[in-house]
Amino acid sequence: MSTETDHTAADSAPSGVWRIVAAREIAVKLRDRNFLVSTILTVLVIVASLGISAFVGSRATTVDVAIVSADAAPIVAAANALADNANKNVTFTAHQVADTATADQQVKDEKVTVGLLPDANGWRLIGKSAKNDDASTYLTAAVQQITLQRNAAAAGTSIEQLSRGSAVGYELIDKAAVDPALAKVVTIVFAFLFYLSSILFGMAIAQSVVEEKQNRIVEILASAIPLRQLLIGKVAGNTVMAFGQLVLFGGAGLIGLAAIGKGDQVTQIAGAAGWFIIFFVVSFLALASLWAVAGALATRNEDLQSTSTPLSMCIMLVLFAGIFLTGTGRVIASYIPIVSVVAMPGRLADGSAAWWEPFIALAITAVATYTIVLMAEKLYRRSLMQTQGRLTIRQALKVED
Repeated sequence: MSTETDHTAADSAPSGVWRIVAAREIAVKLRDRNFLVSTILTVLVIVASLGISAFVGSRATTVDVAIVSADAAPIVAAANALADNANKNVTFTAHQVADTATADQQVKDEKVTVGLLPDANGWRLIGKSAKNDDASTYLTAAVQQITLQRNAAAAGTSIEQLSRGSAVGYELIDKAAVDPALAKVVTIVFAFLFYLSSILFGMAIAQSVVEEKQNRIVEILASAIPLRQLLIGKVAGNTVMAFGQLVLFGGAGLIGLAAIGKGDQVTQIAGAAGWFIIFFVVSFLALASLWAVAGALATRNEDLQSTSTPLSMCIMLVLFAGIFLTGTGRVIASYIPIVSVVAMPGRLADGSAAWWEPFIALAITAVATYTIVLMAEKLYRRSLMQTQGRLTIRQALKVED
C-alpha cells in the first residue's frame, strides 16, 4: 500500500476513533498485573500509615517520676488531672526514693523517666539525655497550680480571685483552613502523588509508543487511524486511569482519617484535594502528550532514558517545589503551569489563597496545556514514522508533515 493511500485511509477514519484507542489503553492497564498490584499496595500503605498513626497517637504513655519529698506526691496527682483535662493519654506514676542521689541513679539507670526534686527556688526536673515533653508540660503546670493555690491561701484569697480577668480565648477567623502542620503534610502528599502518577503513567505512554514504533505496528495503525487521533486516544485513556487512581488514593486517605476519629480534618482537606485532582487532570494532559513525544523521538526502549530525561527532571523539580517552597516563592509557583498542581492546592489547604486564586491559576494552566498539546501533537506526528534513529526535538521540527 502506498504512503498516499495510507494517508487517505487514515484521513477517512471516523473522527471519534480516538475513543477506541482510549478504551484499549484503559483495558490494557486494567489487565496489567503490575499496575493493579502497585495500586492495591499503595492503598494499603495509605490505610496502614493512618492506622499506625492513630495507634501511636492513642497509645497510653507512662511517665515514672522519682520523688524524694512527700510534697511531690500531690504535684504528680495534679499533673495526672491536668493531662486528663487535656485529653492527653499519659499517666504519671510517683516512685518514692530515699534521697536525691538515689533519684539521680534511677534516672541514669532508666528505672524512672524523670526525677522531681525540691530546690531553693521550688522544684527541678532531672532527666537522663533527652527532655520529656509530657513531664515538662504537665509537672511544671502542676507545680505552678499548687504553688498559686498555697500562695493565695496564705494571702487570704483564692486562686479564682487571683486569676479573675486573665482568661484568654482563641477564635479562628477561617475555621475551614487546615492547621499549618497538617497543611504541610497534605502538600507533601500531593507532591508525591503527582510525581508517582506522572512517572508511572507517563513512562507507560512513552514505552507503549516506542514499542509500537519499534515493532512497526505504528505503520499499520497509521494506515487506518490519523496520528492525531492515536495521540488523543493514548492521552485520554491514560488520563482517565490516572484520574481514577488519584480518586482512589484520595478516597482511601479521607475515609481513613474519618475512621480514626479525625472527621473534622476530612472536611478541611477534601476541598484542597478536590482542587488538586482538577489541577492534576489538566496538567497531566500536557505531560501525557510530552511523554508520547518522548516515545516518538526514540526508536527503541534504550533511547527513552535520553528522550525522557528533560521531562523527568521537570517532574522532579515540581516534587521539590511542592516540598520546599514557602512564602512568596510558593505564591508565584501557584500560578506557574504544572508547578501549580502542587503549590495552589497546598495554599488552599493552609488558607493562604483567596477563593478566586485557583480559578485564575487553573485558567493559566489550561491555556498552557492547550499550547503544549498542540506543539506536542506536531512533534509526535513528525517523529513517529521516523525509524532511522533517535531524533532530537530540533530534528523532529525539521521533518516535513
